[in-house]
Amino acid sequence: MNIQLPDQVKKIICTLQEHGYEAYAVGGCVRDSILGKEPEDWDITTSARPEQTKSLFQRTFDTGIKHGTITVLKGQVGYEVTTYRVDGEYEDFRRPKGVTFTGELSEDLLRRDFTINAMAYNDEEGLIDPFGGAQDLSQGMIRCVGNPRDRFGEDALRMLRAIRFAAQLGFVIEADTLDGIKELSATLAHISAERIQVELVKMLVSPNPGLLRTAYETGITKIILPEFDKMMETEQETPHHQYNVGEHTLKALRFIRADKVLRLTMLLHDVAKPIMKTIDEKGIAHFKGHDIEGESLSKSILRRLKFDNDTIHKVSKLIRYHDYRMPAKMRSVRRFTNKIGLELLPLYLEIRRADTMAQSPHMRQEKLDNLNDIESCYQEILASNQCVSIKSLAVTGRDLIDAGMKPGKEIGETLNHLLELVLDDPEYNTKEQLLKEISTKTK
Repeated sequence: MNIQLPDQVKKIICTLQEHGYEAYAVGGCVRDSILGKEPEDWDITTSARPEQTKSLFQRTFDTGIKHGTITVLKGQVGYEVTTYRVDGEYEDFRRPKGVTFTGELSEDLLRRDFTINAMAYNDEEGLIDPFGGAQDLSQGMIRCVGNPRDRFGEDALRMLRAIRFAAQLGFVIEADTLDGIKELSATLAHISAERIQVELVKMLVSPNPGLLRTAYETGITKIILPEFDKMMETEQETPHHQYNVGEHTLKALRFIRADKVLRLTMLLHDVAKPIMKTIDEKGIAHFKGHDIEGESLSKSILRRLKFDNDTIHKVSKLIRYHDYRMPAKMRSVRRFTNKIGLELLPLYLEIRRADTMAQSPHMRQEKLDNLNDIESCYQEILASNQCVSIKSLAVTGRDLIDAGMKPGKEIGETLNHLLELVLDDPEYNTKEQLLKEISTKTK
């Protein structure tokens, strides 16, 4: 094991030690270092009280001084330094009423969530690992510190964090820890949507988004995403599918790259199928309108989870068109690009491919060939700079006014008319041709 502390972290730890205090790097930075990963942040824990730490460094600011945390600035980088503490009684499965500072590192580590996050290190003493975190790392195990029911009872979000860590690291969750999640999953109702959103996204963009299944099996999705439970209960009796809606979604998540918008779209692309399902006289399932209804339903879900407007717009629009099919003809692709937008069309292609790969083999190659041909058309549109929107028309509203057209709604109507002509024939997109087209209207 070779943990390399950054120079500035060493300086902070050494400064504290030189003044008679204990100090260690702690938590995720130690975990990631043991795994051979570059830590995103370096946190430090110390026996020094906040005011004592502040007195030793020139540039500090209070981050969470009530809970013993200050930030020490070194250059442009801030390092959180927290006093050893014992958390008081927790309220609403979220936060402690208060904290008590302690002089014992072991007591501070005891309050942490998982063994792999309850290790400390400095160069003088090496690794401090009272709960077997290093062994759990080597065995690929997520295990609570102490009794899982106590840890989850303190902060219910830890249950979702357990699955998120398992997804990010490719680990399994220890049996008693998993049982604790099943027993207490309902308490996630006390956790804010913002905190749930953060953990959900981290899980979805991890190398193992399919561990959403564990969230379903432990009862977590019943609380945070009940629509997914409905998907897991909805069969797809059609030659194009071999899994139920939820299982298909889990498969599709594996076939899409780890991007927040793409993974959220894949998660929710069939969210409306349970409510739109019908069965015909031959016993074949149909889900007509699930794309349109899915656009509306996904907006509602993403707003409930407090996503930003840009993410909601992109995800819901991709869901609206995720099942849109067209011949691989230049005219069709130009018109669809106008409909969905230049930015989203490449994402549409990724969504369609992942969706297809998660379906049954029925007509799979034909579907993929069609998408490849659509992409070729799209690339030709880009290469030849073909017009697919009003803003890339060779004329503007000002040009129409200069040509004699009166300002008003007629300007917009005329631009839309000209765009229709150009979408059919991109060579029509010259100022001369377009002004000639409207010349009769301005006489």
